[in-house]
Amino acid sequence: MLSPFFLHDKQLTLVRFPLAQVNRSLQAWDAADEYLINYINTEQLLSEKSRVVIFNDAFGALTTHFCVPKNADDTYPNKVDVYCINDSYISSQGIACNIEKNLLSHDNVTQLNCLDSLPQNIEVILFKIPKSKSLLIEQLIMIKDSVDQNKTGQQPIFIAADRAKDIHSSTLKLFEKYLGTTTTSLAVKKARLVFCQFDQEQTQKSPFPTIWPLANKTLNCDFSISNHANVYSREKLDIGARYFIENLPHVAENSQVIDLGCGNGVIGLTILAQQPSAKIQFFDESHMAITSAKENINNNLPDLITQCQFQLNDCLSNVESNSVDLILCNPPFHQQAATTDHIAWQMFKDSHRVLKKGGELRIIGNRQLAYHIKLKRIFGNEKLIASNDKFVTQSAIKR
Repeated sequence: MLSPFFLHDKQLTLVRFPLAQVNRSLQAWDAADEYLINYINTEQLLSEKSRVVIFNDAFGALTTHFCVPKNADDTYPNKVDVYCINDSYISSQGIACNIEKNLLSHDNVTQLNCLDSLPQNIEVILFKIPKSKSLLIEQLIMIKDSVDQNKTGQQPIFIAADRAKDIHSSTLKLFEKYLGTTTTSLAVKKARLVFCQFDQEQTQKSPFPTIWPLANKTLNCDFSISNHANVYSREKLDIGARYFIENLPHVAENSQVIDLGCGNGVIGLTILAQQPSAKIQFFDESHMAITSAKENINNNLPDLITQCQFQLNDCLSNVESNSVDLILCNPPFHQQAATTDHIAWQMFKDSHRVLKKGGELRIIGNRQLAYHIKLKRIFGNEKLIASNDKFVTQSAIKR
């Protein structure tokens, strides 16, 4: 959906990414973005050449506000240096897309992922609170550590934002624990701001990545699984992945396999242990997921790492058509705070294109999501492999 975004002296047109998603009714910004931008402009918190770090900007509502028009010279007023921190490849692509669509320049914007080091001498931190508690903790530790290391400058201004209903007392306790004295604003349009002082004496040690054991009784082997903060199933194998592993297909020698939405890569790892000649491609839109998957192959099956590829992507965009034998997938049913099935649609359509004739897409999902309807519409067929009270494993073949 094209979303006009009016604030102060700027009018922006923002789109959600990916552009081909089925659900176009979702807008690319929220009231928390609006509240943050209104506040920093009203309070005049930025000076010329300020260093602004923005965390978890979903589609660029915050970032584009600070961009300058293309071909603007050095005399353009209030030009600031912006650093965007995101774990999401799709969000990063969405930010870049919206900068281009609004005829803005990338020159004052640097995009970083959550595993990169923060820039020095930060003056303002704008923080959209992530849905994942673990990612919130990791990012707060990262911020506090960066502030502690920068002993020379003034402490940065820190302002977080989210929907008011998602800022719980437990959330504020985390800000207190990892940063320092925390206060909140009044709610405006059901959004709220959080202000923090950096007066916590010591930086906490990050608990991430977490490491946990995984015994595979079928293959008679033990794995050690590494999970970075924003990767699901941080302490043990989740019940959906366990059920999927119990119902994976037999893989022929030298098969080309994709673990789509791979997370920590445990599905692809299991296939590789079962069939050491398989060629596995791991795809995810999370930097932390791809890093976790690579670590887990390297730590458990290091001799087979050369048979694996690890790729950040928006589903299977630009992957060669008719190129693989098997795709394994547990589709997400939300993007950011929105519940939506457009990612599953895209995964299934991309899989149909990428599979060879006779190739199989095998998925797992919650029973109520009714993925069999989508599979039949795209593939013309669907087979129930297994089901229990919560999950179904389904297969579709490219004819």
